[in-house]
Amino acid sequence: MPHFHVEYSGNLDDRVDMGGLCECIRATAVEIDTFPLPGIRVRAIRADHYAIADGNPDHGFIDISIRLRGGRPDDVKHDATQRIFAAVNAYLAPALSQYSIALSLEMRDIDPDLSPKTGTIREHLSATTQET
Repeated sequence: MPHFHVEYSGNLDDRVDMGGLCECIRATAVEIDTFPLPGIRVRAIRADHYAIADGNPDHGFIDISIRLRGGRPDDVKHDATQRIFAAVNAYLAPALSQYSIALSLEMRDIDPDLSPKTGTIREHLSATTQET
């Protein structure tokens, strides 16, 4: 883990490169020691139905949720949250200066006893690393 979920208002499709935003988050997460490379997942989900503030359809939102396996100290989580938010804020600076967009981020711990995991990404990363 971590899993990054980006939920955004559909009116931002022409205003923000969401694939680029996902890559910005992934690249930043890779640089943070507490996030194991094989566990990083970033996905963006468009919300087609939403209502914001005064109902003006020009308002948009980007809400980032980070689900993280429990057990990390609070200072480590705080640092990671601030680094991800700063990178996203910098990436979105042109859009934020031009459009009405609410940006939010939240990190949540997941109880490891209630969240079983399996997969083969680690093995494939190791094989790729050994081949180069």
